[in-house]
Amino acid sequence: MAKKSIASLQSGSKRLTKAVKMVKSEKTGAYIFVESIMPPDRVNDWLAKK
Repeated sequence: MAKKSIASLQSGSKRLTKAVKMVKSEKTGAYIFVESIMPPDRVNDWLAKK
């Protein structure tokens, strides 16, 4: 199970969210962090993807 972190960002009239997900690398087995900034309504879809 990947850990997740979400922070709200506001810039001008746009409301954005930064989501961070911890993913296990298939090659080395080490964990890496994947970050993305997106609208709040897309966060759950992005976190559900592998």
